[in-house]
This record gives sequence, C-alpha cells and structure tokens, in this order.
Amino acid sequence: MPSNITTSAEAVLLDGENLRLEQVSAIARNFRKAELALPAKERMLQSRRLVEQWLQEGKVMYGITTGFGSLQHVAIPPEQMEQLQENIILSHAAGVGDPLPEDIVRAMMALRANALAKGCSGIRVEVVEALLEMLNRRVCPIVPAKGSVGSSGDLAPLAHMTLVLLGKGEAMYEGKRLAGGEAMQRAGIEPVKLKAKEGLALTNGTQFMSAIGLLALLDAEALAKTADISGAMSLEAVKGRSDPFLKEVNELRPFTGQIKCAGNISRLIKDSELIDRSEWLSRRKAGETDDRGHEESKIQDAYSLRCMPQVHGASREAMAFVRHILEVEINSATDNPLIRADLEKSYSAGNFHGQPIALAMDFLALALAELGNIAERRIARLVDKNHNFGLPAYLIDDSGLNTGMMLAQYTAAALVSENKVLIHPASGDSIPTSSNQEDHNSMGSIAARQAREVLENVQRIVAIELLCAAQAIGFRRRMGQAPGAGTAAAYKLIRQHIEQRQSDKDGAIHLDIEKAIDLVSSGECLRAVNLALAGDALD
Repeated sequence: MPSNITTSAEAVLLDGENLRLEQVSAIARNFRKAELALPAKERMLQSRRLVEQWLQEGKVMYGITTGFGSLQHVAIPPEQMEQLQENIILSHAAGVGDPLPEDIVRAMMALRANALAKGCSGIRVEVVEALLEMLNRRVCPIVPAKGSVGSSGDLAPLAHMTLVLLGKGEAMYEGKRLAGGEAMQRAGIEPVKLKAKEGLALTNGTQFMSAIGLLALLDAEALAKTADISGAMSLEAVKGRSDPFLKEVNELRPFTGQIKCAGNISRLIKDSELIDRSEWLSRRKAGETDDRGHEESKIQDAYSLRCMPQVHGASREAMAFVRHILEVEINSATDNPLIRADLEKSYSAGNFHGQPIALAMDFLALALAELGNIAERRIARLVDKNHNFGLPAYLIDDSGLNTGMMLAQYTAAALVSENKVLIHPASGDSIPTSSNQEDHNSMGSIAARQAREVLENVQRIVAIELLCAAQAIGFRRRMGQAPGAGTAAAYKLIRQHIEQRQSDKDGAIHLDIEKAIDLVSSGECLRAVNLALAGDALD
C-alpha cells in the first residue's frame, strides 16, 4: 500500500445531499478521506441499470447514442459508444494556462464525486470509487486554469481531471509531475475504461468554478475577521472613538454583518488605553478650552474608521449570500442528461449552466474589493502626519532621511486599483459556442478566478494595514499607552515575526510585507487573536 494514503480517523461520506463547505476544505487542504455513502451507491446502481436497459431497448439518448452539442443529430452505433465516451475526454481536455493549485483540484474532484453520488448521472459506482481512490491516495491531476466558459459544465477542466482517471494526462504524485498512467500505477490504482454515458457524466458540471469559489469564500470569511483586527489596530493607532461600535448604536440598523463587525471591534479594543483618549477630550472634561487645532479637537473619526461596521458588515452580508449559493450548488445534480431512476425518465435540461455561481463570484469579488478599499484608506491615514493624530510622517523617526512606510501605502493603492479592474463582472458577458447551439454561457469560471485573485490582493492589503498599524502602535507603546486585549495579541504576534522599524537601514520593506501576508493568509493572526480572547472569539 502506498505510504501517502490518507489515514484520517473519520472519512467524509459523500451522498450528494449533505456535503458542507468545511468538509470539502478538509478534504482539499487537510487530506481528509472521502468515501461514497451506502444510500448513494444504491441510487447510482439504480440509475446505471436504467441506462443499460435503455441501451438494450435502443432508446435515443443525448450524448449516449448521439454526438455532443451541435452534433446531437449524429447517431452513434452501439459498437462505438464506449469510444465516444473516451473521445469526449480526449477532445475536451483543451485547457491552457498555469496548473491549478492542488487544493482546488482536490476540491473539484470531491465535488464531482458528490454530484455523481446523487444518483442522477447513470455512472457506475466503481468509476466514482476510482476517482475517490485518486483523491485519497493523493494523485492530483494537472488541470490548466483557463478554458471553461462555464456552461455545458466546466468541460475542459473536468476533462483534464478525468484524463488521469483513464491513465492518461499528467498528475502530481509524491511531489513529482508524472504521466497520468505512471502516477496511477505508483499509487496502486487501476485506470478506468469508460462505458456509455460516463465520459459525459464526468465532464458535465460546475465543479471547477465551485471548487475555486468555495475555497475563496472560506478564506474570505476568515479575511473579513482579520480585517476587523487590522481596522481595530488602526483605530487605536489614531486614538479613535468607540461610539460607532456600541451595541445600542448598531442594533438600530440590525444587519447581521454590521452587528458582528461592531461586536468584534468592541471586543478587540476592550480596555485599550488608546481609544477615547484624545488630549482634547481630556482637557474638555477638565473644563479647559481647546486651542490646539482640528486634529486634537475631533469629535468623530473619518468614515474609514467609524463606518467599519457598515462597510465590513455589508461585505459579510454578501459572503452570506455566496455561502447559500454554494451550499445549494455543491449538493446538486449538474450534468446532462439527468436520470430520475425513481420516475424511470431521463431529461435533457440545463442544470450544468453556471449562472448562479457566476453571479455569486462576481458579488464575492466586489465584496472583497470593498474590504481592500477601506483598509487602504486607513493605511493612508496612518502614514499621513496630517491625519495620524501626532505620529511621525510615514511612521518612522527622522522622516526625510527615512521614508518608512511610504511605499507600503503605494503598494496597497496599486492593489486597490488592480482590483477595480478585476471586479468587472464576468457574468455580464457571454459568447456562443458549439455552432451556436450553446448560445449563452455564464463565464462563471472566469468570475471565480477573478474573485480568487481579488481575495489574494485584499489579503496583501490587510497585511500591509497590520504592518503599518503595528508600527504606529509601537510609537504609542513608547509613550506608555497600551492597546486592547485583542489588538495586543495581534501586535505581539507581528512583533514575534517582524521588528519595529527604526530607520530605512532596517532592511527592504518587502520582506516585512511578505511575512505579514503569511500571517494573514495562513490564518495565524486570526488564531492568535481568538486564542487571546478565549471564549469570546471573533464572529
């Protein structure tokens, strides 16, 4: 038995009905084992028996006894039906571009297996079990990132996945890129010989776009909480006000996302010596008059600070919508034709069309971009001596000789501007394929890839905010002013990895930025803060 077979204590049972997003992530990223549930096997057997019965009866069925797409009028004789199924894999594996990361390919494999487990595809149980063996033994097909228009299923990516199942194509195995047949042989898995309907069943579906979108959403949900942390640190750095985050304020506009964000920031800044501590407020309470200028006499903070619940919260509401769409999609039958064994009928329909995912992915990209937009505005305030409430220009001593965090803000601004291009809705486009038979396509795969790219950019922006806010809080600590319990945990973690910058001689700043990005994208920053908050973790 190969040494890298997953040995997790409890397998995820795929039944086509009850798969959760977090379970897919566990399979894709933590190598949790996946198996077919017994009821799923029974449904698959029933639908397969029906396909074989119809073949014996000579029934005309799209993609089984006919060609594909605009070639649906071409009859396929019985002796060529198996070749037809292999041909669709060979001809449809037309993807281009860089290979997808392993976690996305693994998620795609798990999602396709779950869709087939629904029992509406007419595929043999042993074919899906072979696909799961690939997953469990960590044979990862090489799948190019580009080539799907998001209707008729993610045809090209799923065909590249299936090539390896047939002992063809290429795959990663034990850290090496190998011919698909060699990878299967080394893993001890017998390649599959497809029968009628099975090539079509393996390629007709939305699992490519869903896999990208699912993992991006889970990362986005974590990033929204991390943005609350970086925003709370910025609030402290400029001695902000706590009023905008009070429960009695936010319950008057009771959006769930807004209330969660406000609650998070309130917990993060609890007992902070920097919040509600402006010198003007202290003097006013003592009966003194103000004569020290606008910044010292602020009664309310800029929008990027006091409107965090409204902006971060709106992005959270969008993510909740995307989660709903994905939860439905990953437990749906999305191929064609669909087979209802209980009704003894087959249906040529359009469940493969990716429009629900396309719209959701465009919405996710927009929601993420807004988190980046507002974070960059807070970064800009931190480095601007006219708006950072008494901190040095660009958060560095001896500014002039040193430019400190100046270019960190430039980088954040560049990422924000790049996101403005990436949030152009892919779902607003369509182009016909297959001789105009497939005359409306969703572009959901492009929307998903764009959302993932925006996610990565916003992770970088939030990381830069954490870096700048920590630098600013370092100056406040020098003055004897301590942050709140939650923000203090984030500050401590950052300082464990990145030293306070004293001058430009401290090394190239991109190295600090990369370390901060890793703290965000790995989830380490969020975990450290939740650990410090004990039983009051961020929502």
